[in-house]
Amino acid sequence: MKKIIFFAICLLVAGSVSAQSYYGPRRVVRRPEPRQNDFYKVRLGITGGVNFANTSNAYNANYSSSTNTIVGFNAGLTMELPVAYPFSIAAEGLISQKGFAAQTSDGNFTQRSYYIDVPILAKFKLSPTFNFLIGPQISFPISTTQTYDDGFSITAQQRYNTTYDKTILGGVIGVSFDLSPYVELRGRYTYDLQSNEENTTAGYNYRNQVWQVGLGFKFE
Repeated sequence: MKKIIFFAICLLVAGSVSAQSYYGPRRVVRRPEPRQNDFYKVRLGITGGVNFANTSNAYNANYSSSTNTIVGFNAGLTMELPVAYPFSIAAEGLISQKGFAAQTSDGNFTQRSYYIDVPILAKFKLSPTFNFLIGPQISFPISTTQTYDDGFSITAQQRYNTTYDKTILGGVIGVSFDLSPYVELRGRYTYDLQSNEENTTAGYNYRNQVWQVGLGFKFE
């Protein structure tokens, strides 16, 4: 009986060694390490786009009941500071062209103004590719050009001061779509929360409102 048990144990050991030599050593399967979350990277970038600018409350008796939209541009630098998913802060410095057109008793009037806009926005990542933004914006005036077209000639008048010395507080609401980790499509609406009061004697008391569409490019 002891010989039979000993023989059986020898067969089991031999079979185990044979199986290992046939199938080879066992492979250790390593799970891939989780990818780093790109959300928590500080991103610098540049942006550029088109402005569709108009105004509200253009108090001037010579104007028609409404003003018309003009096309301008915006361009500048961007920075995203992650706080806690899905919330981050988007701070920017932009050169932005605003203004409006209107029908007056003297002809067609167009005003184009250049500003430095500094929006500081709360950004919420609602999906892997969709973002919502909202927050305040401070606008610093640079210069303004006014043009009259009476149907026969065009006269351009450059204002000698920097439009006015008053900074304007505004609001921004918008969305963005991440086309890739480095490119986004942007759409925003900006509105002055304060009147400009540029020249109350001439009646140029208004608030800018601008629709913006553009692209943003991010760098690590």
